[in-house]
Amino acid sequence: MPAPLPSALRARFEEYIAEGLSGRAAAARLKLSAATGVRWKRKLHETGAIEPAPRGRPRGHGKLAPHQAFLEELLAQDGDITLSELAGALEAATGVAAHAASIGRFLRKLGYTYKKNRWWQPKGFAHV
Repeated sequence: MPAPLPSALRARFEEYIAEGLSGRAAAARLKLSAATGVRWKRKLHETGAIEPAPRGRPRGHGKLAPHQAFLEELLAQDGDITLSELAGALEAATGVAAHAASIGRFLRKLGYTYKKNRWWQPKGFAHV
């Protein structure tokens, strides 16, 4: 997916529209497609600005987000619990099937890390 067009280009487009040019004419001056000019002019008319839309997926709406408290409680009870055991406990308690790797990524985003001691024996999860 390409990056959005720069804000400076969008500002120049707004200036051309303020001068009275049509969306197509302003786009032609900036060497943009006519469709982009029409779309930007419509967005400018509707919202008053032509900022790029947010990119990517919205944060915090995964299937594990509603079960954050449950997972944190399991980790507080037993810091040596494995990801496979967490996945099994989550499925048994809530019916939500999640892969151990997904739970690991979710816990890393929350700030949990897997600590090992000097002899490579697991010490369990710790919140950083």
